[in-house]
Amino acid sequence: MRKAVGWKELENNLALKTIENTLFLVTAVDDGKVIGLTRVGGDGGYTMFITDVIVLPEYQNKGIGNKLMAKAMQYIKEEFLQKGQTVMVYLMSAKGREPFYGKFGFVARPNDEFGAGMTQWVSRE
Repeated sequence: MRKAVGWKELENNLALKTIENTLFLVTAVDDGKVIGLTRVGGDGGYTMFITDVIVLPEYQNKGIGNKLMAKAMQYIKEEFLQKGQTVMVYLMSAKGREPFYGKFGFVARPNDEFGAGMTQWVSRE
């Protein structure tokens, strides 16, 4: 799926560890074929992140990403959290996709409260 949307592919062992350590995974399926997925990860405490919001190109712009994100947020709010608890949920938006995540309450960084999000790929040669 990552390859289909132009993202860096993962080696099989890293992909397996990724799935095994995911807190929540939701998929969209059409006629037995996985056409979209979203994962929720985190430390099991107050920090969570939403990652890999992927919909195959031929299925994009049909509301599938919205449904995947809604399910991820529902998991956090209704299944993970107990009454009165609060967690910080992070995500790294693909360039130009910030308005999509804004519909789910995420704010673009930097802003008056938060600095810029930062990232890097780390490799061992």
